[in-house]
Amino acid sequence: MIAQLTTVEPAAQYPEFLQALHASGFRGQLSADYATRTVLATDNSIYQRLPQAAVFPLDADDIVRIATLMAEPRFRQIKLTPRGGGTGTNGQSLTDGIVVDLSRHMNTVLEINVAERWVRVQAGVVKDQLNAALKPHGLFFAPELSTSNRATVGGMINTDASGQGSCTYGKTRDHVLELHSVLLGGERLHSQPLSDAELEVACAQPGRIGEVYRTARHIQETQADLIESVFPKLNRCLTGYDLAHLRDEHGRFNLNSVLCGAEGSLGYIVEAKLNVLPIPKYSVLVNVRYGSFMDALRDANALLAHKPLSIETVDSKVLMLAMKDIVWHSVAEYFPTDAERATLGINLVEFSGEDLTQVNARVASFVEHLQADTTIERLGHTLAEGAEAVTRVYAMRKRSVGLLGNVEGEIRPQPFVEDTAVPPEKLADYIAEFRALLDSHGLAYGMFGHVDAGVLHVRPALDMKDPAQAALVKPISDAVAELTRRYGGLLWGEHGKGLRSEYVPEFFGELYPALQSLKGAFDPHNQLNPGKICTPPDAAQGLLKVNEVTMRGELDRQIDERVWQSFGTAVHCNGNGACYNYDPDDAMCPSWKATRERQHSPKGRASLIREWLRLQGAANIDVLEAARGKLSWLSGLPTRVRNNLARSRGEADFSHEVYDAMAGCLACKSCAGQCPVKVNVPEFRSRFLELYHGRYQRPLRDYLIGSLEFTIPYMAHAPGLYNAVMGSKWMSRLLERHVGMLDSPLINRYDLQATLTRCKVVVASVPALRELTVAQRQRSVVLVQDAFTRYFETPLLASFIQLAHQLGYRVFLAPYSANGKPLHVQGFLGAFAKAAIRNASQLKALADCEVPLVGLDPAMTLVYRQEYQKVPGLNDCPKVLLPQEWLFDVLPENPHPATQTFRLLAHCTEKTNVPASTSQWEAVFARIGLKLVTEATGCCGMSGTYGHEARNQDTSRIIFEQSWAGKLDKAGEALATGYSCRSQVKRRANRQLRHPLEVLLEHARAE
Repeated sequence: MIAQLTTVEPAAQYPEFLQALHASGFRGQLSADYATRTVLATDNSIYQRLPQAAVFPLDADDIVRIATLMAEPRFRQIKLTPRGGGTGTNGQSLTDGIVVDLSRHMNTVLEINVAERWVRVQAGVVKDQLNAALKPHGLFFAPELSTSNRATVGGMINTDASGQGSCTYGKTRDHVLELHSVLLGGERLHSQPLSDAELEVACAQPGRIGEVYRTARHIQETQADLIESVFPKLNRCLTGYDLAHLRDEHGRFNLNSVLCGAEGSLGYIVEAKLNVLPIPKYSVLVNVRYGSFMDALRDANALLAHKPLSIETVDSKVLMLAMKDIVWHSVAEYFPTDAERATLGINLVEFSGEDLTQVNARVASFVEHLQADTTIERLGHTLAEGAEAVTRVYAMRKRSVGLLGNVEGEIRPQPFVEDTAVPPEKLADYIAEFRALLDSHGLAYGMFGHVDAGVLHVRPALDMKDPAQAALVKPISDAVAELTRRYGGLLWGEHGKGLRSEYVPEFFGELYPALQSLKGAFDPHNQLNPGKICTPPDAAQGLLKVNEVTMRGELDRQIDERVWQSFGTAVHCNGNGACYNYDPDDAMCPSWKATRERQHSPKGRASLIREWLRLQGAANIDVLEAARGKLSWLSGLPTRVRNNLARSRGEADFSHEVYDAMAGCLACKSCAGQCPVKVNVPEFRSRFLELYHGRYQRPLRDYLIGSLEFTIPYMAHAPGLYNAVMGSKWMSRLLERHVGMLDSPLINRYDLQATLTRCKVVVASVPALRELTVAQRQRSVVLVQDAFTRYFETPLLASFIQLAHQLGYRVFLAPYSANGKPLHVQGFLGAFAKAAIRNASQLKALADCEVPLVGLDPAMTLVYRQEYQKVPGLNDCPKVLLPQEWLFDVLPENPHPATQTFRLLAHCTEKTNVPASTSQWEAVFARIGLKLVTEATGCCGMSGTYGHEARNQDTSRIIFEQSWAGKLDKAGEALATGYSCRSQVKRRANRQLRHPLEVLLEHARAE
């Protein structure tokens, strides 16, 4: 039995502040529930800080309300920290105060001025979202980040982000034209470059704005020589409080130089006017391979002489991980394997420009250098030509951060000294010493980065649950800080200071008091992201230290090791946030995209399950034993009824908050395929639901969904009666009000027997298959039935049979047996295991006859490959092919050009868990003279029975409208491979999409 869990309540003053904020007219959301706080307690760093609450402002007026209230004397102990995408690697947005999340609502592109090449955006706009809006105008916002699909502009400004191409494009501050900020007390600051006369006016203003300008001007005028000597002459320079650029190249005074990179410690940035650039018309990426990573680093200086746009490097560890990832399918052609020498390092060298001929000439000269120069041994190179190819290779490089979190075992690369910057010409020697330092501690590590800028991301591998290994964070940080100083570099060259701010006074030296006076002018009582970068002169709280803030590992080690290993697909989430992808045409994660609530994301759900497991252990509950020792349904009923009554009375239990997050998951398994760390929410969701419903009674809806596969064959004996009842208005109302289900599908009345007779289909049995000769087996196929295409889409089942028959194959129909997927989704794991063992045994007997097995619906078919493999006691389940996998093998090549074009809207589970599936459909169509183009789509919003549940209607509709709704009317007939997808389109758009098999059959008939 699981425990009822109580959680840490917010400190007394914070509820009072939230009440006052609500009373002030705040229009956004205020949240102090433990689930929200838990999810926002982590980012992509090694730290975990539980906030007291989170607020989600609707607009800048809400920010003014926050800033005004916190300046009142009664609330001077209140601490607030702004947060954007939450992808920081150094805890910049982590706080034990209040999180102010600007990403949920303040995410609008306000204005695009194409003629003058600038754009105005709210702080919560995601970088890729902005570039998608700019692309039709031939413009983009630089530079390029690995987290560009979830990093917000506000976050980029607050960390002065750079990334790939910074030697050409500079850092974020190089593109900031104007900022709108809210200062403590509620004053609105509009900062932009000022002439001396304008500066005088600004300094003469009353209140905090005038004080800020006067302080900054005084520092610039009195500390100029010290600033010149302290700030290094690097591409990455110093992020935050950038005094060296208070005067720009035109001599104007620009306060934005200190706001960019300030990590929200000076004020709330709510809006920005940004410079944008023309998109290069042509790009070529030269992918150079090396037999050693150090060769790749030492070659960089010679390559820089050719003045490419950028040079990115990746080591062998990242490459090996990429080869096991979904991304490798799209880039393998650019990194051929060498039978004699393994590739242990690569440099990605980009050339771009407006003129194709000029770019190709530069590439040719560069390639000539590679071929003639023998000072470095290179294994070879390939060219990725054009924007599409270049983007594919960079997608692999962008996944480096997440991929490093997916190594085997508990010792995993950790980000705490991973964005150092040194002069590029010193990088190889610096890294040699860096590696020697890590080798002296016996540590493995992964490396990737921007060699053109002298920045390499080095992540030492540690098991942060082991106190001895966690204790290495401080001495390694100390040693790396000293090493970067000796090489004229920086400890933080790209990702900000955050919880590494203890090294700031040493780096700034005599200039540090100037930073303190600036902080004091903005934030005299140290309320804005305190402990980061610097503190006001008289602040009671000093700078935070790397080993004095709670680390994730400290809490994780409280989870029993057996439980930790058992729930590995949840607890190993490293917070890289790939699931926060803004793109509605990307499959992961639909519930996050629809709700904008971070607990409804793979990262959020993984965070909640980690905390839930920790609290269960603290309550002396062994969840593994609880799962094994479940009471029978009847004997556990009294306890569940009592607990349900307690829940209805409002009795608190953190498990309810976890349940709400898990219930919102569509179980589409896109996370299992796309997350670089392979966080598999449907897997641990099912396990949680099983345990949760051991304590709390299930709704009737769960039993109806779970039993559907078992009951529908009996209902099919009287389809007219079943359809009449289920299609009636009174039954629809009954199901909606008392069961929570809508739009139940009706049994299809298609005469399948006629097709079986015509195509000579018989039920597959071991004796019948063994009677076949070898030649006959090679021309036979076993069709594995699923409940949905068998009973609700019977014509599709018939289409496959007819297609296979016309191709000269004999079809055997496997006896119908419940697949068990609905049971798994709802957490009936005991019943699922029984169904899986029974079904797998039958399928294995058929597969042993050496006739291929094919299943029609991708969601159901892939269960045999995935969920079945993890069932205790199930020794083996044969591979059941998807239709395109079988057709790809049996259809001959056809040299004829395509005569007609179709568009494929693929099923989420299929395209994310079997990356080759869509290209196989395209190849199959090409072989019969048709062109099939795979459409970029997100989730349709149905996902099995999710879209049929009344509680999910709003979210299901939003998910459909975000992507699929806009794809239906484009040129070329849209086809869909998923039963759920076709059902959703029928329901939401009153359109009937065909399956690709139906088109193939139609063409085969025409032939």
